[in-house]
Amino acid sequence: MNKELVKMSQKGQLVVPQEIREKEGFDTGDRFIPFAVKEGILFKKVDIPDIKVEFKKLSKEIERHFEKQKVTTKDVKEAIEWSRKR
Repeated sequence: MNKELVKMSQKGQLVVPQEIREKEGFDTGDRFIPFAVKEGILFKKVDIPDIKVEFKKLSKEIERHFEKQKVTTKDVKEAIEWSRKR
């Protein structure tokens, strides 16, 4: 691997060389967390789940569970009313 110098911009931005981006599969919008280490800074890529996708998945799972338990819309409304009174 050819080592390149990376220069920090006035905004504090660093550009990851294309060769590394391609090898590691980095893409626009990827998120990284910085760690201070003895030799400088280490950046670790982190995957942040898509909240909307996770919510839809959870909603479908709850819906299937309710259907299996034969929970009706009326049951849910009554449970909400009951909890609000407490």
